[in-house]
Amino acid sequence: MFRLLLWAALIAAGVWCWRKYKASIAAPKRSVDPGAMPMVRCAHCGVHLPRDRALSQQQEWYCTQNHLEKGPK
Repeated sequence: MFRLLLWAALIAAGVWCWRKYKASIAAPKRSVDPGAMPMVRCAHCGVHLPRDRALSQQQEWYCTQNHLEKGPK
């Protein structure tokens, strides 16, 4: 019984390794879009928005003037 469980575990580990190896080869390499805007997180509500649309104060970013006035949460 122990041998059967050992063989089943070895086969499962082999299949898992094979799939992981095949997925790493087949996965397309992601490149950064040169036109992508850097994103920042609002210190008050946590919404992510483009940095050029955000308001900053003391190295913190906010999505609206109202959140800027309220400060970090």
